[in-house]
Amino acid sequence: MLIAFSITPLGGDDSVGDLVAEAVRVVRASGLPNRTDAMFTTIEGEWDEVMAVVKRAVDVVAAQAPRVSVVLKADVRPGVTDALTGKIARIEARLVEG
Repeated sequence: MLIAFSITPLGGDDSVGDLVAEAVRVVRASGLPNRTDAMFTTIEGEWDEVMAVVKRAVDVVAAQAPRVSVVLKADVRPGVTDALTGKIARIEARLVEG
């Protein structure tokens, strides 16, 4: 499954970059396939694995911010692996085909 999520610290300093970086560190340390872009971090794995990573990332931010907003989107497809790169590769192939 793929989970795309965004964590936003609320009620603290105007700059949230340091706390967001801490959340991304948690994701990268998980060992699960992941990708971070300007809006979301996406991770791939089994339900319990990815949800545990999201919880740890939220906990890291919540330890330093009085409030945390989480936006989460899931693509649940049992038996599918390498969706993180496979989906993009299929679209890129279609773009080349014209």
